[in-house]
Amino acid sequence: MGRDQQISNPPPGSLRIASYNIQKCIGMDLRRRPERTLQVMAGLGADVVVVQEADKRLPPRPAALPHFLVEETGWQAADLGGAGSLGWHGNAVLFRGQVTVQDKGHIPLPGLEPRGAVWVLLDSPLGPLKVIGTHLGLTGRARREQMHALARAAEAEDTAVVLAGDFNEWSRRPVLEHIAPALTFLPARPSFPALRPLGALDRIAHCRRLTAVAHGVHVRRPAHIASDHLPVWADLQLA
Repeated sequence: MGRDQQISNPPPGSLRIASYNIQKCIGMDLRRRPERTLQVMAGLGADVVVVQEADKRLPPRPAALPHFLVEETGWQAADLGGAGSLGWHGNAVLFRGQVTVQDKGHIPLPGLEPRGAVWVLLDSPLGPLKVIGTHLGLTGRARREQMHALARAAEAEDTAVVLAGDFNEWSRRPVLEHIAPALTFLPARPSFPALRPLGALDRIAHCRRLTAVAHGVHVRRPAHIASDHLPVWADLQLA
């Protein structure tokens, strides 16, 4: 489960899911290049990508990753936004291949910052799968309160669940894991900042119906410069 296993194809019977904070498609060179962002996503070999900072900051928050480019490169975006946005509070879900969306929605999160999570119910090779994407707050108290809300949403499900996103948690201790005991958090791997990763901010967790057969951080160029975060990924199978 290393840093470069993502160059191989997912094993048979598995679903590859990834999480990527694309920083509004602005790279470490301060250039906004959506095509480069999609090049990184193509290199992931993922079936589903949970995206953070998918929209520009100011209202009406248009998509930083244009819809037409998403479609031209073979992806579909779950309809979670409005007025041209790709997601909600910057959170979006892209999918391709044998994956289709059956349902979708939002999860408001507590805190002073405008934060939220999105969810999609997918028909996937693993069967029904609920994927929750989030971008947690900058303060420890906000992150804990937000994780409580996400844990309740995950535990209420009668289907397989994956939680992925930018958790903004620098601590190497299991701070957020204790709040959601029904989820298995994959081991933290540094993904930020992209040029010299130190913080394991980007995480993936799954319920007990699933198991991860491989996971890692995507480091292949141009991931090192396309955003200030590196994508993380996991190959999931039914437990």
